[in-house]
Amino acid sequence: MSKMSRKCVPFTPFEGRLEDSMVALVSNAGIYGRGQEPFDLAGDTNLRIIPGDARAEDLSIAHAHYDHSDADLDINCVFPIDRLRELAEDGAVKGLADRHIGLGWSLDLKEIYEGTAPKVADLIERSDADLVLLTGG
Repeated sequence: MSKMSRKCVPFTPFEGRLEDSMVALVSNAGIYGRGQEPFDLAGDTNLRIIPGDARAEDLSIAHAHYDHSDADLDINCVFPIDRLRELAEDGAVKGLADRHIGLGWSLDLKEIYEGTAPKVADLIERSDADLVLLTGG
């Protein structure tokens, strides 16, 4: 594998109002939805698009590189979809975006940097999300 430079990670500060914002979840905790193929535990640079209206009970975890026993009992530990819905009901955020993204584990940093990350950025850019909550496993 060729060496990658350690470039500065681009960051865009949020300048909106939370109560006017649609929130997308992006997680590398191995989250995938019912009917989707689980992530390859040996390494997987693919992503899973999780519909904005997905229910917590329809989500699972495929990841062998962290202890997700608590998250197996309550997916909200790593993918707080129900908590965001509660915030929307309370008016703290406008709502959940039309899509969220689940990622698995991989050491193929070049592919993540050149392939997966641009796909994630494009999917979020084309969604109705105003901000992204990043979570890990």
